[in-house]
Amino acid sequence: MKQGTVQVATKDYAAQFEQLYAQYADDVLRMAYFYLADRHKAEDVCQEVFVKLYTHGHTIEPGREKAWLLRVTVNSCRDLWRSAWLKRVVLGAPTLELIPAQDETIEQREEKAELMRAVHKLPAVFREAVLLHYYQGLGISEIAQMLDLPEGTISSRLSRARKKLEVLLKEEATGV
Repeated sequence: MKQGTVQVATKDYAAQFEQLYAQYADDVLRMAYFYLADRHKAEDVCQEVFVKLYTHGHTIEPGREKAWLLRVTVNSCRDLWRSAWLKRVVLGAPTLELIPAQDETIEQREEKAELMRAVHKLPAVFREAVLLHYYQGLGISEIAQMLDLPEGTISSRLSRARKKLEVLLKEEATGV
């Protein structure tokens, strides 16, 4: 075992696993939900991610648990999207069902729904960057490390995604 890493499969594994689940399950579920736009599939992915953590006993650097879990989440979502079954069944389904906050106005909900529809129209590489940065609050360096890409690539994807979102939102507003 490398120095500076924590072996997840240790004798206090159950407590460590429970702590990781309690701390990050909502983030994993939210990421999968934003990526897939389907609550049930997101729950399946969330369960799959934590089963992988539990059964494989991966080595995770301290402080990198969230990054590892989100990377596995993104990869699981990608795998699901690549499946022919999902393409046949899900394409054409509503993109996102929003659960409004209690103090949110109808106008705010409509704006969020419009934004999420636009995010889901982005190519996958841009959508991933947007979801990880703006919805998970990860920095560019964290995303770069998670996706094993240069920071410049992530910055570029975010910049291009913002431009594409601007165009998509203008098109939707004008009805083009």
